[in-house]
Formats: sequence, C-alpha cells, structure tokens
Amino acid sequence: MGRQGIKVSSVDNEKLIKMLNAALSEEWLAYYQYWIGARLMEGPMRSEVEPELLVHATEELGHAVLVADRIIQLGGTPVINPTQWTKLARCPYEEPADPYIEVILEQNLNGERCAIQRYQEIADFTNGKDHSTHQMAVQILNDELEHEEDIESWITDINRMKEELKKIRL
Repeated sequence: MGRQGIKVSSVDNEKLIKMLNAALSEEWLAYYQYWIGARLMEGPMRSEVEPELLVHATEELGHAVLVADRIIQLGGTPVINPTQWTKLARCPYEEPADPYIEVILEQNLNGERCAIQRYQEIADFTNGKDHSTHQMAVQILNDELEHEEDIESWITDINRMKEELKKIRL
C-alpha cells in the first residue's frame, strides 16, 4: 500500500491479510466446487442450472483475483500453495460424491452462506478504516447474496416440481 494509503488506514494490516488469505482460499475452493459440481450434476433442471453454476464459478474466480490483488496492495503475499487452502478456509470444500442436483445445490448453498459470513466480517472489520478493502468486501458480499438467492430459488423450483409430480401420481 502506498504511503498515503497507509496513513489513512487504521486497520490491523496483519490481521486483515490473514482474513483475506482465508477468503482467497475459500474462493478457490468455491470455484472448484461450482465448476466440478456443474459438470457432474444429474437430475431435474440440470440443463437450466448447469450453465448458471458455471457463471457462479467464474464469478468466484473473479473474487479470487480481487482478493489476491488487494492482499498484494496491502503488502502481503497471497496464499501460494493450494495445499494451504483447506487449512486456511473456514468454508469447507464439499466433495460432490453424490452428483444429484439437490445435493450439489445444498453443498453450494452451504458455501455461499459461509462466504456471506466471511465477507460481512471483512466489511465490518474495515468499515471506516480501510475504504478500498471495505468496498471490495461489500461488492463480493453482494455477489454472494445473489448466489444464495439463486440457489434457494432452484431448490424451491425442484421441490415444487416434485410436489406436482406427486399430485399427478395420485
């Protein structure tokens, strides 16, 4: 961070870099979880949901770029070894061992809810202290909130479809 940036920032830089490296690790795990889950997914609405999950994956990758760039701007080093991702991440990677669409969506929903908590914490930690990081955290938080809403809507649609099928069978 430049001299003036350091002067106006009143945040614990070391703690913030640790928080951001944890978030970076979670973004990489989320990217892969979305990407591989979309490719393995089976079940109703797969053709509608798969392209959207791939969009989510791309957005998670974009978040990783923002976070890594910010860590560098703050004078830190982004996590450089993928073996550290699961150690630093609070949001777990959930292996898509069961490719059924509802299972994949629930796994991604859990990840989004964890990411929402992570970025809320970063936004709160930097509010009024580090405007650049705060704005980035809020921007990513808004994306994660949108992802959560998308996934909840797909789960609702699948549940309604199952209810309608039950009515037809009766």
